[in-house]
Amino acid sequence: MIDNDFGQALLALLVGLVVVVAFMAACLAWSVRKQQLTVVDTAWGLGFVLVALSSAVVSWAGDEGDSVLPWILLAMTAMWGIRLAIYLHLRNRGKDEDPRYAEMADADGRSFARVAIARVFVPQGIAMFLVSTPLMIGAQNARISTPLLVLGLLVWATGVFFEAVGDAQLSQFKKDPDNQGKIMDQGLWRYTRHPNYFGDACVWTGIWLVVAGSLPGLLTVLSPIAMTIFLTKVTGASLNEKGMKKTKPGYEDYVRRTSGFIPLPPRKG
Repeated sequence: MIDNDFGQALLALLVGLVVVVAFMAACLAWSVRKQQLTVVDTAWGLGFVLVALSSAVVSWAGDEGDSVLPWILLAMTAMWGIRLAIYLHLRNRGKDEDPRYAEMADADGRSFARVAIARVFVPQGIAMFLVSTPLMIGAQNARISTPLLVLGLLVWATGVFFEAVGDAQLSQFKKDPDNQGKIMDQGLWRYTRHPNYFGDACVWTGIWLVVAGSLPGLLTVLSPIAMTIFLTKVTGASLNEKGMKKTKPGYEDYVRRTSGFIPLPPRKG
């Protein structure tokens, strides 16, 4: 049985790897054709949905074919990933390259394709595969811990709320011409400078908790840790704030009074 479980998990990892590589290669080709790195933003959420789907199919075809867990994971991932992809597509549609990516491409000195491969699609593909491990490995184990399932769904729902509501509030703020050049410090953005990134971290912590009822699932804890580091230290908050400090007067004051990640009451002074 242990050998079967190991083989099933290994198969899911191999299938997931093929899915990530093929999907990111297709997105890279589209990015090069459009000469726009922002394509990866829309691709990000959809890639996870494809991995969750492939993992559910592997489980269905194997020893755990009667388990409901892979389909729970697919539903959680799809609700998060499809909403995120639609939002980012609508936000970026018809616009010039995101300043973060434009600066990256201009400063690198290499061809667009080389920058896209080395700086964007390969790193994000690696991150996608690593973060997806609960979907690939956890989905191959039928055991569900009801307390962890409930807790995971609550944490996941909190994440979806913060991300979706934060995105909607920011979108409405930007639509008002009077807010041009102003800092968004209303709604959820009053309590954290990055409610969307905090929401992402909660989503993947929740997904991990759902699969943590089995030892293989428990061992995929690197997934939410990696996602949180990716969001806060790599291409998320740190890169975003670097640009904001240059272009938004008063942003330093917003930083002083507002939590950088975990929602907290605003600081005075």
